Amino acid sequence: MASRGGLSLELPEALRPGAASRWTRAITEADVARFAELSGDRGRQHLERDVKGRLMAHGLLTATLPTKLGGDMNYIARTMEFEFVKAVYAGDELTCDGTVLATIAQRARFKVRFAFEVRNQDGETVLRGTTSGQILRAP
Repeated sequence: MASRGGLSLELPEALRPGAASRWTRAITEADVARFAELSGDRGRQHLERDVKGRLMAHGLLTATLPTKLGGDMNYIARTMEFEFVKAVYAGDELTCDGTVLATIAQRARFKVRFAFEVRNQDGETVLRGTTSGQILRAP
């Protein structure tokens, strides 16, 4: 393990480029209602059913999947870029795959860039994006 002035340059396995993480959850009607209340976004598409009887989930509710992966790592985002590819509805089961793109070890933190993709139960991409930020080193 290399070091510089007592600083370990060894990257934790979870922060090495190519490292992956995954999380799956279903979006419920209760989630859509709670998110509408929390965010104040009461757009008609989130409160009224479409012709198929579905409630559309908020885009940022869908974006909580990569947020959850970051939270598992104590990640502090600086930038986030989202591409909302396909609508998500209450009842959809979503899987988010996150991948480390790059990591730079610094004295007090790791600077990290991630890519993520969220797919529905049919394997269709509904959201993709990137984020950059930091993970503070443990004291």
